[in-house]
Amino acid sequence: MPSKKLKKTVRSHKHEAFLPILLLTFLLWIFYRSIFHFSVLFDESIGKLVFFALPVLLYVSISGSTEIFETFSLKKLKPGLLLGLAIGGVFGFAAAFLGALSRGGLVSSIPYYFADWFWQEMFLAILTGFWETLFFYSFVMVIINDKFRHLSLLKRIGMVALVFLFFHLPNIFARFSFTESLFQILLIFAFACGQALIFYKRRNAYLLILVQAIWGMVLLIHF
Repeated sequence: MPSKKLKKTVRSHKHEAFLPILLLTFLLWIFYRSIFHFSVLFDESIGKLVFFALPVLLYVSISGSTEIFETFSLKKLKPGLLLGLAIGGVFGFAAAFLGALSRGGLVSSIPYYFADWFWQEMFLAILTGFWETLFFYSFVMVIINDKFRHLSLLKRIGMVALVFLFFHLPNIFARFSFTESLFQILLIFAFACGQALIFYKRRNAYLLILVQAIWGMVLLIHF
């Protein structure tokens, strides 16, 4: 039986391309968001395809890792979508409740799903959820869990949440004032921690995609 020390050495060599690829992707993403200002549709489709999907494919080709794409196994599709709808429903209810409180207790029933913009935004939200789940959880968190398994779960979740946050900082600072940026940073960090905990428990990419899409739509509609 291989010793624990040998297993740790093999694991370290297996993931030696992880940090260089992650750092290079981060620097290129910062450059892209700072210099170019394309439409949201372009960013969420072509932009994230290039900057989030291609690094994952590069890493897989170098390491031969199979764990990343196992999170997209078809057997996980149905349970992931069902649980995603359930968690998303909780988000929607909580947002509607807080929205009613902000309006002095007035509850409004508006069929947003009949509007053309709703489905356009939902499509973008699903695109965002897909690319970001692939990169930050199916890639970053899977490797962090394996590479740094000697760390506590709380520290590993914190690492993933910080990576998620750092990649979102250019957009936050470009869109919000300083005070608003602080709130957005706390919100995004908390959301990333929640997603990381769900992913740790389920290892289901479909679940995270739907939760993130619904979460984004809830924020758009109610806040």
